Amino acid sequence: MDVTTPTFEREVLEASKTTPVVADFWAPWCGPCRSLTPILEKVAKDYAGRVKLVKINSDDNQEISQAFGIRSIPNVIAFKDGKAVSQFMGAQPEGQVRAFFDKLLPSASELALARAEALYAGGKLDEAEAELAKVKFDPDYEARIEALKQGIAYARAGNSGPGVDELKAKLAANPADHEARLALAGLHAGGKRYREAMDELVEIVRRAKDFKEGEARKQLLNLFNLATDQPELVSEYRRKLASALH
Repeated sequence: MDVTTPTFEREVLEASKTTPVVADFWAPWCGPCRSLTPILEKVAKDYAGRVKLVKINSDDNQEISQAFGIRSIPNVIAFKDGKAVSQFMGAQPEGQVRAFFDKLLPSASELALARAEALYAGGKLDEAEAELAKVKFDPDYEARIEALKQGIAYARAGNSGPGVDELKAKLAANPADHEARLALAGLHAGGKRYREAMDELVEIVRRAKDFKEGEARKQLLNLFNLATDQPELVSEYRRKLASALH
């Protein structure tokens, strides 16, 4: 597919939010471009729609070329989630082009984590844990792993121990009972009542931020990851947490 300045945002930036896009910056006079383009097309065909390949004539679309610092061609840039993530310059052999494409696709661990999150959302805790066990450590999604582990723990906590009414009664009798407040937050979180859970955790931070080595703050950070579909709520409680800490 040939992309021009008017179609760049739709066909590259927006499209890359659902499928990785590889943009081949070329020009008709460029000899190395003529040898690289067939390799790119062959590899892209092998990926069967999992990666989108587009061509951009750098001479005819100088605004795009300048925006991405194209100084020599061929220059190949990969886009994911609306932004450039990697690139290479010059003609490359097929093996290196294929490795470039490979890095744009989710790893086995990423796929397992996504399945675990979907299973957790569906209340299938044992299956979610089984998928989570397949995930290899990676700092890029460590926070998601910890949040999911915490979410599973929350969901299971609701099946044992005191209930919401009993914990509320304990707190009415002694507002400084941080163990009861932490347990209440866990019950709320297990029921996905994230606002109520965050309220209780912020209150612990406000009253005793070092309680159990900052456990309330850690759980809040995990809740922020569990509640990514509620960005306004997360933003509100990030501000409340910052205020409570300082």
